[in-house]
Formats: sequence, C-alpha cells, structure tokens
Amino acid sequence: MSSTDGGGYEGFSAEERAAMKEHAREVKKAARRVSREEKAAEAVRDVLAKIAGMPDADRVMAERVHAVIMASAPELAPRLWYGMPAYALDGGVVCFFQSAEKFKSRYATLGFSDRARLDDGTMWPAAFALTEVTAEVEARIAGLVKRAVG
Repeated sequence: MSSTDGGGYEGFSAEERAAMKEHAREVKKAARRVSREEKAAEAVRDVLAKIAGMPDADRVMAERVHAVIMASAPELAPRLWYGMPAYALDGGVVCFFQSAEKFKSRYATLGFSDRARLDDGTMWPAAFALTEVTAEVEARIAGLVKRAVG
C-alpha cells in the first residue's frame, strides 16, 4: 500500500487496485462456469422477473414491448441493462425499456442505443415516451426494432 513521505496512508496504489480488480474478475468468472445457453436462459428469466416486479401500468407496457421486440427481432437477446429490460445483438444493447417508476418520470421510455441503425439524416429520435401500448404503437415499435437490427 502506498504512503506519504510522512508515513500516512493514502490508499492502494494504481497497480494494487488493478491487481485487486483482476482478481475479482477471475473469481467472478470462475463462479459462473455455465454454458452459453444457461446464461441466455438466466438473462431471459431476469428480464421477465424485472418486468413482473414493475407497477401495473409499467408492467403491462413492458410485457407488450417485450413481446413485440421478441416477435420482430428474435435475434435480439433479452438482458438487464442498468436494471431495466434491454435487448442486445452480439453482446451490445440495441434497445431498452425504462419504466416510469425507475426515475419517477411521468412516462415510460423505449430507447435505442447508438448500435441501433435508426440514422436518418443529421438528427433522429433515439428514445420514445410511452404512456400506453396500443396496436398502433406496437406496429411502430415493430418497425423501429426491425430497422434497428436490419
């Protein structure tokens, strides 16, 4: 551990911190020696559990958004991202659902990362406010998701 010239403790050195982080990664990796299929199934269970735990209004929308995304782009893999349902392609999040409750907002959000192929000129929407998921909204989500991964 590093110290000052006067012998006072300043904390761990950069090298010590790097070594501890590396060790933590190794321990974590060793503890999760499961197949890719098991990890994917666990991620789906985590997403569905997160959705089931949402307040009713957010839960109903999140269930519909999840169903539409999975039907529109089955190649996307559900996973949690910052504690919210997200959908990834090759490990990178393409889109996500954020409940209104998460940040005490007045509406839920369907967002797209920079991996989504939604580019349209020099400015385009990357997040959409959701207050209700109607048939029309489902169709719009399906189109956006297909375009995002296309």
